[in-house]
Amino acid sequence: MNWLLFAAVVVIALAGVLFIHGASYPHPTARYWQSQAMFVGIGIVVFLVVTLIDYRWVKWAAVPVYLLSVGLTALTYSPLGVVKNNAKCWLRLPVIGVFQPGQMAAVGGILAIALFLSYARRWHPALRIAITGIIAAPAMILILKQPDLGMTIAWVPVILTMLYLCGMPLRWLAVVLLTGLTIMPLVMNFGLKPYQRDRVVTFLDPDVDPRGTSYGVNQSLIAIGSAGIRGKGFKAPETQLELGLIPMAEAHTDYIFATIGEQWGFLGGAALIAAFGVLIFACMITAVKATDLFGVLIVGGVTAQVFFHVFQNIGMTIALMPITGLPLPLVSYGGTFALVLMFSFGLVNSVWVHSRGGADDAGES
Repeated sequence: MNWLLFAAVVVIALAGVLFIHGASYPHPTARYWQSQAMFVGIGIVVFLVVTLIDYRWVKWAAVPVYLLSVGLTALTYSPLGVVKNNAKCWLRLPVIGVFQPGQMAAVGGILAIALFLSYARRWHPALRIAITGIIAAPAMILILKQPDLGMTIAWVPVILTMLYLCGMPLRWLAVVLLTGLTIMPLVMNFGLKPYQRDRVVTFLDPDVDPRGTSYGVNQSLIAIGSAGIRGKGFKAPETQLELGLIPMAEAHTDYIFATIGEQWGFLGGAALIAAFGVLIFACMITAVKATDLFGVLIVGGVTAQVFFHVFQNIGMTIALMPITGLPLPLVSYGGTFALVLMFSFGLVNSVWVHSRGGADDAGES
């Protein structure tokens, strides 16, 4: 076992339950923390079960899992789709209930791209980039049109990281970045909803709409900035949260770090960021230990995804990034995301457990 990884995952997940409880206490009927605790418990079991499975066997399931997740994401456009916060990102199925298939597609995409790149390492860079884009495009387009801008953007650092780890020359990665910047105006004007464009505009100039689009982030800045070093206390009265100035529907999800900063202060926020640093470091040393390219790419993709989620979520609450609605891993409320993350970290731990030396493995690394 990579005990550092396991400890970081469990500590952050349990702290997340506490933070969700603190963020939802103004609603005495809300039981989000209890639901999250249940998903964390199930997720730990998933983590341990996936750890026992040799990650090399996942190669056989990579393509079916990705195709299934893309198919479920497409079903969100059917009557089975559920609309929340102006986005039709959720799917309601009998027995299973409501879940977000886009989260599954992200992990399925990592597996599918890792499988392709591990076998195509000697192909021409342009061909590898093109086929990687073809693999990722269906899920990214479906997620963008839901619309879920944050989840779509999260694919970009994952793909770039995996291309880099498979030996892609830096000049080709620069071409990908420049191409993305070139088409950004087209995405802004034709791929985003009006309220999403407004979020980008108010990020560039928060004074444009202080009582509208930028209201939430301004209240988040006040909450975090007024908390001081030690914060105002767990479930403290007369806070931005209790007064309803932080959007109540998102206080335990998108704006969870604002409530953490207000209640626990700079020390609490810094401790949480440090815990994520330990988690990412544990993933990185797992990638170093991996003995084949497939294992390196899985760990690299998961690490990039987690890092970007943390950077984006915390960044948008302190006005360093535009509002995109991306959750904070293992902390924001969400059963689907918690289970998907536990599955992903289980894969990372499987790479640690099942990596072994040998001529065959060394030849692939």
